[in-house]
Amino acid sequence: MKRLLILFLLMIIGTHATAVEPLISVTWLQNNKDNPDLVLLDLQDNQNYLRFHIPGSINTNYAQWRVEKKDQPKVLPPVPLIEKLIGSLGIDNNAHVVLISLGASAGDMAIAARVYWTFKVLGHDRVSILDGGLIGYAEKRIHPLEKGNHQLKPRKFAASYRKQMNPDVEAVKSAIDSGALIVDNRSRAEFLGIYGGGGKERAGSLPQAVHLNYDWLTVNGSGKLHTVDNLRRIYNASQVPMEGHQINYCHTGNRAALGWFVSHEILGNQQARLYDGSTQEWASNPELPMDQQVKLSY
Repeated sequence: MKRLLILFLLMIIGTHATAVEPLISVTWLQNNKDNPDLVLLDLQDNQNYLRFHIPGSINTNYAQWRVEKKDQPKVLPPVPLIEKLIGSLGIDNNAHVVLISLGASAGDMAIAARVYWTFKVLGHDRVSILDGGLIGYAEKRIHPLEKGNHQLKPRKFAASYRKQMNPDVEAVKSAIDSGALIVDNRSRAEFLGIYGGGGKERAGSLPQAVHLNYDWLTVNGSGKLHTVDNLRRIYNASQVPMEGHQINYCHTGNRAALGWFVSHEILGNQQARLYDGSTQEWASNPELPMDQQVKLSY
């Protein structure tokens, strides 16, 4: 019994020792840059990466993190495909991955949040986002940059897929029917139905949705998140509770990834989920209900 208790305590200690923060600062990065398990994953386009990046960073093409599936051009790739991509970058299951966007806009932060969500869906919890991205790192001109191409030897990455984190259209319908909070992280014009996605997509919002524009979550639309206190104020002003069942959506699941990241990872709502299909799937199906459709005449 005593031996089992010791093993249990060691397991708890080990779990806490490997825990990482979802959002890290430049100071944290500088203090931990020599950690052997740290992998810096640069999310800039490759041309920019070759000109300047944080020393030791590897680069990835964001387009590879979303693929076409059933007429949806930008959704999570099949698990074997994304496992292969991650392993080819030199990332294994022991790595602490730090995601580094350019940091010029809320859109850059959303890209980082989307890749972060992907790692989480695949069961990899040792992942963080650098607050402010590369611009935040370089703005004081006291930290070094490098150019050229840096690569790691391929490794094996094995996913442990978390289906509950990636609800399909039926799960979203069920959530709506059960009264879950539906959060639209698109622009106000898209939410009101003034602007639609084009093609087969209808303008408007999912039923019962409330609006919280994704770029309200960063300071002046930059690549740096608001403080936790300010995020709480923004959620309260937008009438978005910080607990309870929640579905975040946008057009292709990119902008909503930032909404999910703030709700789930920063504000601690473990019942928040990201709808990958978003309106590219929902609004293209005439059998699914839409709200807030504004018809304009000229």
